[in-house]
Amino acid sequence: MIEHEQFQGTLSIADLCEALEVSPSGYYAWRNREKSAHQQVDEELGEQVEQVFNASRQTYGSPRIERALREQGVRTSRKRVARLMRERGLRSVRARKRRRGLTQAGQQAWIVPNLLAQDFTATRRNEKWVTDTTYIPTREGWLYLVSVMDLYNRKVVGWAMGEQHDAALSTAALDMAIRRERPLPGLIVHSDRGSEFANARFHRRATEAHIRLSMSSTGNCYDNASAESLFATVKLEAIRGQVFASRREARQEVFDYIEVFYNQQRLHSGIDYARPVSRTD
Repeated sequence: MIEHEQFQGTLSIADLCEALEVSPSGYYAWRNREKSAHQQVDEELGEQVEQVFNASRQTYGSPRIERALREQGVRTSRKRVARLMRERGLRSVRARKRRRGLTQAGQQAWIVPNLLAQDFTATRRNEKWVTDTTYIPTREGWLYLVSVMDLYNRKVVGWAMGEQHDAALSTAALDMAIRRERPLPGLIVHSDRGSEFANARFHRRATEAHIRLSMSSTGNCYDNASAESLFATVKLEAIRGQVFASRREARQEVFDYIEVFYNQQRLHSGIDYARPVSRTD
């Protein structure tokens, strides 16, 4: 149906109706009819979808939004949520990009066997942790982030940020995780063979806590895929391709993302869309 306002001053309603072969009464009935019950429900659900999307910092796609709505007592389908997102122009910031590698081979004396063997499952907290390093661009130079994640609940249990990705940074992240979680002897901590992990300082702290270290094989990114996946998420949802004005600004953004959103609020597909803080033994 053509809206008549675009023709105001040139054609009358009667002329338009005659051209379209419809009656004037039919035209006005179309203009004045109320929305159907289905349209009204769609509009209400669309508002709820948009609220969840914005609360997720625009990171959720239809699967997580459907799960979040279910938690609120709203029953719908992922297909319907996806349609409403398209209609409202809601598009998650998540889009896969390749991560620039940082690994610089550590000292051979500190290389240990791969105990994880690409088994990223865990039956309890503090059974298996994975750690890795990534970089964040700022106008003052790189800010490096080392994280330690528990494979049981996907919680970031330790992290550290600094201007160098070295033994001090990785050990600080591990130390935070140990102090927070107080793991029992036998915990496995897996990393790649980067120099920030293959060194005496990092190994000494692990030994003090009765931790068993594990390392990926040379050049095999799949051996530490869960840690890689975490950083892909951080880059897509927190950094979003921006270059921060300062390292301080980047620190604040990453801290807020990890401690406020990722650990406390974000629904994780790898643990059946639960939140890390809600999954306990």
